[in-house]
Amino acid sequence: MNDTELFVQERLRHLQAENEGLRMELEETNQGVLALYGELDQQAEQLRQVSELKSRFLSYMSHEFRTPLGSILSMTRLLDDGMDGELSSGQRQQVLFISNAASELREMVDDLLDLAKIEAGRITISPGWFDLMDLFSALRGMFRPLVEGNAIELEFIAPPQLPMLYTDDKKLAQILRNYVSNALKFTPRGRVVVSAELEGGSAVRFSVRDTGIGIPVEMQASLFEDFMQVDSPLQKRLRGTGLGLSLCKRFAGLLGGYVGVNSVPGEGSEFFVVVPVKLETAEAVDAAP
Repeated sequence: MNDTELFVQERLRHLQAENEGLRMELEETNQGVLALYGELDQQAEQLRQVSELKSRFLSYMSHEFRTPLGSILSMTRLLDDGMDGELSSGQRQQVLFISNAASELREMVDDLLDLAKIEAGRITISPGWFDLMDLFSALRGMFRPLVEGNAIELEFIAPPQLPMLYTDDKKLAQILRNYVSNALKFTPRGRVVVSAELEGGSAVRFSVRDTGIGIPVEMQASLFEDFMQVDSPLQKRLRGTGLGLSLCKRFAGLLGGYVGVNSVPGEGSEFFVVVPVKLETAEAVDAAP
C-alpha cells in the first residue's frame, strides 16, 4: 500500500469519526428539542388550566353577586315608590345613592361575566336584520335621563341612507353604550356626538365624538387592553373595572370588525367601531328583507 492509499484511508477514518461525532451531537440536540417541546406542552396545559379556573371563578363570582345586587335594586325601587311610606328628601337622597352604587357594581359584575364567557368560548352571536335608526332611537331614549339638566349635549346625527344591517344588534348596542357612557363621564361640559357612515361600501363606521379631557398619545395604544384605565384626576373619582373598552374590542372582533380611537388631550376624543354591513356566518344567510 503506497503513501497515497494510506493517506486516503486515514482521511476516511478521520471523516467517519467526525461524522459520528456530528451524528451524536445531532441526536443529543434532537433529544433536547423533544424535551423542550414536552416542557412547553406541559406549561401550555398548565396555562390552559389556570385560564379555565380563572374563567370559572369569574363566572361563579359574577353569578353570586348578581342575585344580592338585584335584591338591593328592587328594595331601593320599592322604597323610592313609597311602599313603606313617603320618604323625606334626605331619605330619598340616601336611597338614590344606594341605588346608583348598586347599579355601578352590577355593571362591573356584568363586565366580568362577559369577559369570563368570551374567554371560555361561551359567548353567542345572534345576528339579524335591523334598521340603524331603531338602534339610535333606543340609545337616545336610554341616555336621555342622564343628560337632562346637565351641561352636556348628547346628539345623534341621522345617518345618510344606509342599508339594513345584518349583525348582532345587542352586541353592537353594547359597544356604543360603552362608548357613549365613557364620553359622558369624561366630558364635564360640551357635546357628545354619535354618528354612522358607510365605509368602503361593505362596512359601517360608528363614531362617538366628545369635547372632553382627551387621552395622552402614549396611552392610546393600550386603551383596549384588559383592566386599562386612563390615569387622570377625573378617573380617580370614577369607578370601573377597566374592562369596558376591552370588551368592545372583543365584541367587535366577534362581529367581524375592529375598534379604534383618535384623541387630542384637552380637546376631546373619538372612539369608533367598524363592522360589516352583513356579518358572515357559517350558515347561509337569508336574503335581506
